[in-house]
Amino acid sequence: MNLARVSSLFVRGTALLALGLHATHAALPTVPTPVREAAPPSAVGGAGLLQAGFGMAAVVGLIFLCAWLARRFGLQRLGGGQVVKVVSTAMVGPRERVVVVEVAGQWLVLGVTGSQVNTLHTLPAQATPAAVTPMSPQNPVGLFAQKLRDSLAGKARTAP
Repeated sequence: MNLARVSSLFVRGTALLALGLHATHAALPTVPTPVREAAPPSAVGGAGLLQAGFGMAAVVGLIFLCAWLARRFGLQRLGGGQVVKVVSTAMVGPRERVVVVEVAGQWLVLGVTGSQVNTLHTLPAQATPAAVTPMSPQNPVGLFAQKLRDSLAGKARTAP
């Protein structure tokens, strides 16, 4: 065989092989390459910080409002074992009140102002209906407890 002829056959065979591979490659199904999207904008911009600041200020304000209301309306813990117990209180003026306090079997009648506390009178402790205990019907907690007991007793009677 002639060298020119061998090289010609080689070139033709390579070309045919390349065309066949190209045709085969073109016939295969193609899968699109995923397009990388730009990263979403950061949520920590000026508007996000402003919104978080307002939310935090609202929560702190709500905490201070609850504390002020608890002090203003005399919210007290519901528990026994207190050495000093407030028996009754009455507003006399915008910043003045008269308070009856029980201490060691004695009732102290106190005049309370914004700047001082004065003892007005001392009495022996009494068990009168005017004394408001935590579960007495005059107390809102005692009134709720009584109504709850009544409604539960009514349902127990109507149950089959």
